Amino acid sequence: MNAAEHKPTIGIWLTTSVVVGTMIGAGIFLLPISLAPLGINAVVGWLLSAVGAMCIAFSLTRLVRSEGGGIQSYIEGVFGPTVAFIATWGFWVSAWTAVAATAIATAAALAHLFPAFENPWMIALGAIVTTGIIQAVNARGVRAAGEFAFVTTLIKILPLLAVIAAVLVRKSSGQPLSPLAPVPLSFNSVAAAVAFTLFAMLGFEGATAPVGKVRNPERTIPLAIVAGTSFVALLYLLGSTSVSLILSPEATASSTSPFADALVANFGETAAALAALAIAVAALGCANNNLLITGELGYSMGLRGDLPRFFARTDEYNAPILSQLVASGLAIVLILLNSSKSTAAMFTFVILLSTTATLYLYLIGAVAALRRDASWLVKAVISLSIPFCLFAFYGAGLEANVWGLVLLAIGLAIRWLCHRFNSSAATLPEAAPAAPPGSSA
Repeated sequence: MNAAEHKPTIGIWLTTSVVVGTMIGAGIFLLPISLAPLGINAVVGWLLSAVGAMCIAFSLTRLVRSEGGGIQSYIEGVFGPTVAFIATWGFWVSAWTAVAATAIATAAALAHLFPAFENPWMIALGAIVTTGIIQAVNARGVRAAGEFAFVTTLIKILPLLAVIAAVLVRKSSGQPLSPLAPVPLSFNSVAAAVAFTLFAMLGFEGATAPVGKVRNPERTIPLAIVAGTSFVALLYLLGSTSVSLILSPEATASSTSPFADALVANFGETAAALAALAIAVAALGCANNNLLITGELGYSMGLRGDLPRFFARTDEYNAPILSQLVASGLAIVLILLNSSKSTAAMFTFVILLSTTATLYLYLIGAVAALRRDASWLVKAVISLSIPFCLFAFYGAGLEANVWGLVLLAIGLAIRWLCHRFNSSAATLPEAAPAAPPGSSA
């Protein structure tokens, strides 16, 4: 039995939980507020965003190889180490900034239950405590983080399923449903809906981050990405539309917690508190997954000498503990730097920066998949993802894009310094072993 067989690994269920749990954060629970005035255009926007996200996700699945070396190694095989570093660095920045954003969202959701804590400094403190909790989980290795993702995912989908069930109950009992906003279908309204909904679909790329820790990666990772993204797209479409069929467009647009209000209309006031708690769990699970991803990406870059070598050190659970601690520290610094802003402004800036940074991965991954695949049908599907990436860059705005470029320049400078002063050869890990018969976790 080789050494790799002693290391914790995850299979299809836990890998899919990472995909679903990273995609479903706190944002989806507020999105009906922005979509309600768009009427039927919102439904069309969800459908188009689902198609775009599936095309991007499909592009990344075409890069996965049997050695399971992580996204950096997959892109290296097509474009070489520098372009692979740019994609991985962007993904890494996206992940640790997302840790900060989702930690803030966790604290804000809990503050909704405890109004005395609804001020920027208390929310910042709650976000820092959240970061400490997920750091403790991730320090115990990929399997502990995956199991945490699985449990929180089961909880976070409950409000989405509950509003869908509420619509079905109303329909079966003959109660009237609220009509969608009477807005005609138009290009500009659909474009606005796509801009909102596409950001909610991001996160499926998390399954490509683990280095040598996914069993049967060439089968497990693509299946987890495709199944997880499809499930979330359908759940989002039905859940968001269900809220609009329970609440009037005016009530949805003026709500501070539309899912909670929709559930109160059917199940009473207790549902509001439970929904707020589920939103906090959703954000907490998303933060956990992003820290897992950040640690693995830092580990991958540390192995190659693109970051200081200590990023590649692991603890007794084979967790890249120092890489995780750096990510947690950066997230806390970002939380503190934004703690004087309102919660909404703090969350918006951090999440736009996170989204912009990950678009480098999407764009490079799509072009790499085009170069790797010979089938014209596969190329046609992958090609659809490129306009979505460019559209998302545009939608993120000038400030987020400028900061993304600044962070990219910083990354290239750090890489140059690391290679300049550390010439030792990288040692890449063994791939995870194949799963034994009957094992799927």
